[in-house]
Amino acid sequence: MRQIRRAAVIGSGVMGAQIAAHLANVGIPSLLLDLVPQALTAEEQKKGLSLDHPAVRNRLATEAIRRLQKMSPAPLFRADYAKLITPGNLEDDLHRIAEVDWVIEVIVESLEPKRQLLERIEQYWHEGMIVSTNTSGISINAMVEGRSEAFRRHFLGTHFFNPPRYMKLLEVIPGRDTDPAIVEFMRGFGTERLGKGVVLAKDTPNFIANRIGTYGLLVTVEEMQKGGFTVEEVDAITGPALGRPKSATFRTLDLVGIDTFVHVANNVRENVTDPAEQRAFEVPAAIQKLLELGWLGEKSGQGFYKRVKQNGQRQILVLDLDTFEYREQKKVASAALEASKQAKGAAGKAKALLQGGDRYAELAWNIVKRVLVYSAEKVGEIADTIQDIDAAMRWGFNWDLGPFELWDALGLVQTAERMQAEGLQLPQWVKDWIAAGHRAFYEKQDGKLTMPVNGKPEPVRVPAGVIDLAALKKAGKVIAQNTGASLIDLGDGVACLEFHSQNNAIGPDILTMIEKSVAIAEKDFAGLVIANQGKNFCVGANLVLILMAAQEGDWDEIDLSIRQFHRAMLALRYSQVPVVAAPHRMTLGGGVEVCLASSRVLPAAETYFGLVEVGVGVIPGGGGCKETARRVAESVGPEDDLVPVLARMFQAIGTAKVSTSGAEALAMGWLREADRVVVNDDLRISAAKAEVLRMAELGYTAPPKAKEIRVAGRDGKATLQMAARGMWNGGYITDYDLHIAYKLAHVLAGGDVPAGSYVSEDYLLDLEREAFLSLCGEPKTIQRMQHMLATGKPLRN
Repeated sequence: MRQIRRAAVIGSGVMGAQIAAHLANVGIPSLLLDLVPQALTAEEQKKGLSLDHPAVRNRLATEAIRRLQKMSPAPLFRADYAKLITPGNLEDDLHRIAEVDWVIEVIVESLEPKRQLLERIEQYWHEGMIVSTNTSGISINAMVEGRSEAFRRHFLGTHFFNPPRYMKLLEVIPGRDTDPAIVEFMRGFGTERLGKGVVLAKDTPNFIANRIGTYGLLVTVEEMQKGGFTVEEVDAITGPALGRPKSATFRTLDLVGIDTFVHVANNVRENVTDPAEQRAFEVPAAIQKLLELGWLGEKSGQGFYKRVKQNGQRQILVLDLDTFEYREQKKVASAALEASKQAKGAAGKAKALLQGGDRYAELAWNIVKRVLVYSAEKVGEIADTIQDIDAAMRWGFNWDLGPFELWDALGLVQTAERMQAEGLQLPQWVKDWIAAGHRAFYEKQDGKLTMPVNGKPEPVRVPAGVIDLAALKKAGKVIAQNTGASLIDLGDGVACLEFHSQNNAIGPDILTMIEKSVAIAEKDFAGLVIANQGKNFCVGANLVLILMAAQEGDWDEIDLSIRQFHRAMLALRYSQVPVVAAPHRMTLGGGVEVCLASSRVLPAAETYFGLVEVGVGVIPGGGGCKETARRVAESVGPEDDLVPVLARMFQAIGTAKVSTSGAEALAMGWLREADRVVVNDDLRISAAKAEVLRMAELGYTAPPKAKEIRVAGRDGKATLQMAARGMWNGGYITDYDLHIAYKLAHVLAGGDVPAGSYVSEDYLLDLEREAFLSLCGEPKTIQRMQHMLATGKPLRN
């Protein structure tokens, strides 16, 4: 059975180093090789090193690995994962690639150097070794001209998008001779092990996403100039209003780099034969001028936008393309834009914008219609299916809807008629599809989603293990529900509790459903999954309800809410069937407490996990403090000092520290060794379901009720409070932060009992509830809650 246990990445530039980092993220050690430096640095000269010294010869790769640990956003799930990357150089270490299963070439984007390197790689190649290139547009077939047939069978393109950790898209590009079995292996490996969304692309200029995306950007500039629009007007139209990222058009160009964009556009223009398409990829004069001026965007400090400091205030100026001078941005408002803002969902927003009836709606339509037609023209040329094109644009350019999904949302038939009435020529296959009576590209047949393939409806490809909660709900699999949550039958004796309140914030409705779901699962199911497919798993408790009660002085209401929260968490903890939480992205406050109460936690790789309640002026009140104290006590021996471990958790809660990944949540102590990270978020729920079944099959037994928990007591409390006071003396925390920290220390340490005392779970929950209630009565807590609700940011008062 083919496996990739070890890899080699050749080229330690931005992409090469970050690909090695992502391999480390998923536990694959790699060699990182680069050129041998031709001159010593001043520091190397001071140390008396020579050009022959290994530290000098490996310098490029070594420095790249060091940079990985300091970059933001972090390319590594945890900084210590860098130890899985071994630096080397192409002269001394190339022979070591014979030890690996996969070699990834990530050197300069030029055909001849790549050919020469692949010739050298073949000298150490062995049967079964996969070799790939990370090129963003150079021909895969041209690279391996002159290589042996066996080598060519094992060679293909694997185009990661930057940054590799965060961008979901991986374009897999087979060559003419690539073994189909290797293509399928890489598709599965990319999906399951690397956590990517994999599409199969053809060996054509810039493949799928960059081909469509670059065309769309060029069309946007052309339509902008025709209509006399400004940079900020275009970005207002081509961002979220159209189902695209906030960076829209020109901010995206600044982030990508003007020079990179020009290179990509020229690559298509120079390698296509159709004169009309060549003209479409000509770089506009304004962009060419930016290139000549060296105004390359973010990397040079200015492009279409420029950050400046005026009167002590940071400001972002915009480029006036008529004068080529920077000016203040002007507010953009229109009926079409307002209609888009009010509409719900990506499809609704785009439809409202395009049907808005003003000049901005006309601009949006003139851009969209050309991109849709171009995408349709490229089916069969750049990819075999519309699914691959749609997925590439969603995963590679962060579009909410791919071109064919958007076309369906706007109405295939009426949109096609409007295009033709305006003089656009539709591809014959689209006209034939409509003539055959189809009213959409994606249609349901016998309960399965289909798409056109060679003129016939074929099933849309769904990777094994993908569970769609929305589809299950539509199929009538809801067992119980209320306004905040639903219990859904996943099949095979497993139920899933899905939160769906606003921001998935926990209120009485969700707490009620937690208790109800546990009761149903214990009676009728093998176990319970807690997961959802919203933007975030859970941002915490419903702050609006707490603030309203606090402002009205309704302490009984808050007290009842805390008691209900505690009851729900205890139901999870002592459930007679396994409960597996599968969080993703923002998992804060009450969301963390749900996970801590579960039998097992399977977070997505991109899970940002933390008890952040101090930011709104309180301490964790849903069992988080109790659970922290319990876990600390269980993590050390019966005679060991609790304080060192407790102090680490106290600092994490007291500073509202949030993990930067699921793996870091494990390192911080929030997760246990049995918990594991699911790299591909699409497979998170199926992994949790499988874990429930595994635990049930092994004979799951609920944990015994905690009779006694050893606590640090008054001595530990004094130590924690002293540490907090040290931070206050150093100016790291405010007076009110210190006040909250003292309350937190009191609860975590178990109050004023002697050190090493054993206390009940109920006792710790009472301490937690009392501290939470007392803080809710503080004016500064009210201010923090109000500020968070108004701005989304914590107040340091």
